[in-house]
Order: sequence, then C-alpha cells, then structure tokens
Amino acid sequence: MSNHNARSPNADVVPLGTGLLLAMAVACGIAVANIYYNQPMLGVIKRDFAGSASAGLIPTATQIGYGLGLFLLVPLGDIMDRRRLIVGQFLLLGAASFAASLAPTAFALILASLLVGICATVAQQIIPFAASIATPERRGSTIGTVMAGLLCGILLSRLLAGFVATYDGWREMFRLGMPMAVIAAVAMAITLPRDYPHTGMPYAAAIKSLIHLWGSEPVLRRASLMQAGMFASFSAFWTILALHLEEPKFHLGADAAGLFGLVGAVGILAAPLAGRLADRRGTELVLCVGAVLTLASWLLFVLWDSLAGLVIGVIALDLAMQSTLISNQHLIYALRPEARSRLNTVFMTAMFIGGAAGSIGATLAWERAGWAAVCGFGVILALTALVLQKAGRPVREPGAA
Repeated sequence: MSNHNARSPNADVVPLGTGLLLAMAVACGIAVANIYYNQPMLGVIKRDFAGSASAGLIPTATQIGYGLGLFLLVPLGDIMDRRRLIVGQFLLLGAASFAASLAPTAFALILASLLVGICATVAQQIIPFAASIATPERRGSTIGTVMAGLLCGILLSRLLAGFVATYDGWREMFRLGMPMAVIAAVAMAITLPRDYPHTGMPYAAAIKSLIHLWGSEPVLRRASLMQAGMFASFSAFWTILALHLEEPKFHLGADAAGLFGLVGAVGILAAPLAGRLADRRGTELVLCVGAVLTLASWLLFVLWDSLAGLVIGVIALDLAMQSTLISNQHLIYALRPEARSRLNTVFMTAMFIGGAAGSIGATLAWERAGWAAVCGFGVILALTALVLQKAGRPVREPGAA
C-alpha cells in the first residue's frame, strides 16, 4: 500500500468543523446547479431557437460534458493539491456559464453547455475531499451532509432558473452563474486546507488505473451500474417535466417546472439520514428501498397523471435517488483511501453516462408517444436498477482501511 500512497497516515487528519463542512456543502450545491439550469428553461430556449431541432439536446450535452469532466479532471484530485484544483475549476465554470449566456445559436449553446458540464465536476472534487478528512466512523454522515448541499443545488437551481427564465430570459440565468461560481472559488480558497497529492503516479497512469479499479473491485462495479440505472430514471423525469407541464392539460410554464424542484427538497432530509443509517446498519436496506421507491414513483406518474400525482411522485423519486447515492458512495469510498478521487471518477462517470442515456431515451420516447412512453421508459430503468441491486451475492461491507 505504501507504494500507492505518497502521504503520511495523518495527512488526512484535518479538523472538520461545522463551518468548513457547511462551506463545502454550499460550494457543491453551487457547482452542480449549473448542470440543471437548462432543464426547466428548455421550453423557453426552444422557442428562442425556433426551427432548430438540436435545442432539445442541450441538457444531454451538459450531462455528457459532466461525464467527460469526471473521467478527465476528477482523477487529478489524487495527484495534485485539491484546493488549487477546486478554485481553478470554479473560475473556469464561471467563464463557461458566461459563454453560454452569449450563445448566438442552439449549436453554440450546446457547445457552451458541454463546457459547463465539464467544469461543474468541481463538485466531485469536493465530495472525496470531505470523505478523506472525515473520521471513518463519521464518513457516511459527512458525505450525507455534503450531498445535502449538492441536492439543494440541484433542486434550487430548477426553482431559480424557472423564475429567472420566465421573467428575465434564459440568458440572464447563465449570466448569473458567473458571479456565483467566482464567489464559490473565493470561499474555497479561504476555507479549504491544503491537500497534498495522495499518490505519486503521473496523470496518464492515473487515467489507466481507472480500468484496473473497475476490473478489480466488484463492489465498485455493482454500485456504479446500480446508480447509473437510478440516475437514468431521475434524469428522464427532469428532462421532460417542463415539456409535459406545457401541454394543454396543465398549461404551465418554466416557473412551475422550477417549483417542482422545491417540492423535491424533501430529499435533502434523506441525504444525512441515509448517511447515518449507512454508518450504523450498512447499505443494503437503503439501496433496496431506494430502487423500489423509484419504481413506485414512475407507476404513480403514469397511473395518476395530475399535479398531485406529480408532486407525490417527485418527492419519492428524489428521496430514492439521494438515499441510494449516499449509500453507494459510502461503499466505494471505503475501498481504497489513496484512490478516492479515481473511485469517484469511475462511479460518477458510470452514473452520468446513465443520466445522459436517460435524457436521450426520454426525449425519444416523448417525441414518439408522449408522457406515457416516458413513464414506460422510467419503469424499465427502475426495474433495471432494482435487478442490479439484487444481483449476485449480498455485498459485504468493505472495511475503512
């Protein structure tokens, strides 16, 4: 193990006070919000670029960019100072958001959205950083708290973007993203401790090691594939929601789609609770309940297609998504302490490939047969996640060392 860990055993032992943990949680939320701004604004953007069939690909481009950033940038967290990396990525994120606000065509906005997605992976530098400076017995609750901040960013981004797009236009929302990213960069520069490299391997070797981690860690493979199915289902719903609400049956705008993000804020409570439950009783029960809740939410969407059904379903969907995410992260971060950024790369890359597939599949289903087809697609994804969660022998909880 000493060949892989360039730091002393005490290098991660940094006081993780409430202020630092809160700052990391808020920064995570600001970062990840950028990949969700476009979802409630999609109808407004499509009207602005009328006649362009490619406008519907904007959310997908953002998620693909996020997947690329996970694969290319997140492994850097194991081989360089994470604080410097986090600050730099936030500054680049602000620039990419401003570029999106200036996009003259749908294709230009797709390219800018790709860059936004790549830079927004700074959130995935913060999460393993928090896990590395937490004590083993508090790792689950620490991850849960930071992920609660991330969930706030996801949900409040839809609320904020929906209202800004309705009253000031979608460009103003992207313009607003720049100062928020700069503020996060300054906050991280002030509050984060130095984080020396965990391993002395060069970048190319770190990238190559991702394949080895995938092949040698069955717990990582199972967690990644299960979460990919969960996030595909989650993304399918949020990609199409704004378009569904614009139908004559509801006749609601982007601001209403944003309000659904606020409804899902119940999921914020699930993140720290799921983390504490994983610390105390393991992850299997939380994972199974999460997959079943996702299936139930899609059945509710198709059988009770009303505002009340959507509200109850989105609460269940957000609870399920966050519970399984925290539990699966708790599993993978305990596998190899010196490789947490790379483990996170593999896990999150698989998850966001699933998210992109969910967005593409939902868009195709919507264009061919409407909301019922989207719900059918969501049911298939939820069943896939449940099968993956139950497949094979029960996971033996990995040790912390």
